[in-house]
Amino acid sequence: RGWGVTLLGRSPERVAAAAAECPGTTTLVADPTDVDALPTYAPTLREHRPDGFHAVVCSVGSVLLQPAHRVSATAWRAVLAANLDAAFAALKLASELLPQGGSLLLFSSGAARIGLPNHEVIAAAKAGIEGLVRSAAASYARRNLRINAIAPGLTDTPLAAPLLASPAARKASESFHALGRIGDPAQVARIAATLIDPANDGITGSIVAVDGGLGQCRT
Repeated sequence: RGWGVTLLGRSPERVAAAAAECPGTTTLVADPTDVDALPTYAPTLREHRPDGFHAVVCSVGSVLLQPAHRVSATAWRAVLAANLDAAFAALKLASELLPQGGSLLLFSSGAARIGLPNHEVIAAAKAGIEGLVRSAAASYARRNLRINAIAPGLTDTPLAAPLLASPAARKASESFHALGRIGDPAQVARIAATLIDPANDGITGSIVAVDGGLGQCRT
């Protein structure tokens, strides 16, 4: 859509690969889960875009599907770091990077809205993000910083590939969604673009479900 984009991530290889798919982007290698360090990159990021930023999108995340009694403390903390810590760090970065206002977009999950077996860890992390969105939206509204989230269902991305590795696994996953299909990442991206568009500056504190009905209905 003609926007300038800067990609930030902790893997130089993955950041470079993502940038290659989106010509004209700039990149910065940093740990997006480091709550203290991430906001300190705001001056460096401004050098990438002298005209300033209007949005921060935190698409960091992970998936762990196990019942609680099988989850180690290390695995629990890793999921919280990759999801909730990253979201909190992005909020702190946005408060530094967008002093005149703008948009922060986070990602929750349909699993935060309905009880699904073996989702305890990821559901807890994503539910925390939803609480963060609502509270932060209230805190930063007077600074014109809008804060929203998208809550997808299972979406056909590389992260979900192990859950869709066989026709039987895919069929089982589809059955959880009222519309009977796995999510399309392009659709999620279109909703993301809508939420961060300055033309839609009346939306804040919202969790937008793009989950095929997973969290809302059953058929």
